[in-house]
Amino acid sequence: MPSAAATESFSAATKEYAFDAVLLDFDGTILDTTPAVVKFWHSIASELGIDPETVLATSHGRRTLDTLALYDTSKANWDYVSSIEARIPREFSTNSDVSEVPGSRELLTALQKAGARWGIVTSGTRALISGWVDRLGLVRPSMLIAAEDVHVGKPDPQGYLLGRKQLGLRGDESSVLVIEDAPAGIRAGKAAGFKVLAVKTSHSVEQLRAAGPDWIVEDLRSVSVRGVESGLVKVEITAAFM
Repeated sequence: MPSAAATESFSAATKEYAFDAVLLDFDGTILDTTPAVVKFWHSIASELGIDPETVLATSHGRRTLDTLALYDTSKANWDYVSSIEARIPREFSTNSDVSEVPGSRELLTALQKAGARWGIVTSGTRALISGWVDRLGLVRPSMLIAAEDVHVGKPDPQGYLLGRKQLGLRGDESSVLVIEDAPAGIRAGKAAGFKVLAVKTSHSVEQLRAAGPDWIVEDLRSVSVRGVESGLVKVEITAAFM
C-alpha cells in the first residue's frame, strides 16, 4: 500500500463549522521559529555542557522545563526557563530565523475583529510568547495558557482544558477547535475532547495522522473566519487532506 506521503491530496471540499472557541498552539502553528530554536538549544547546550543534537531530538512540542529536567534538574525551574526563553526573540530573531506560517496573521486578526472567543495554549513561557508578539507586531491574545500555567505539558490535555475554562466555557456544553502542528499537541487536544485541525508545518502527514486529528491542512490559508453568530465562531476549512 502506498504511503500517505505518496498519495496525499489537499483537496477536500470547503466546509463551514461552528465552534464556541478556537484555541491555537503558537510555535509551529502561528510562527515557524525552528532556526531560532535550533540556535537557542545549541547555545544553551554549550553553556550546560550537553550534546545539542540530543536535546533537539527531544525538545519539539515539549516544555523547556521538561526538556531540561532530562539533562540538568538544577536548571528545571521557571526563573531560569523564563530568563533563557526571553532571549530567543532578542538574540535569535533575524529574518532567516523566524517566519510566519502562511495565513496565521490573517487568522488571528479575523478572530479578534469578529469578537470570537479564542486564545493561545503553548508549551512556551509567557516571556517567550510576549517577546515574539512584540517583535513581530502580532495580535496579542486576551487569553494565554503558557508553560508555567500547567503542572503537566502536552500531550496531557491540562492546558487545553484550562484554556476552555479561562474562556468561560463549560465542559460538555461547549465545542472547541484546537489548531496544532505537533503530534503531542494534537493528542492533547483530542484528549480534552476537542476537534483538532493539524497544520503540516513541522511534521509529515503520516506523523500527523497517527496522532488522530480531525483535519490536516498545509497551512492556515485553509482556515478562515466567517463571523460570529449567537456566540459561535463560524470557521471555514478548505483544501484539507483527503
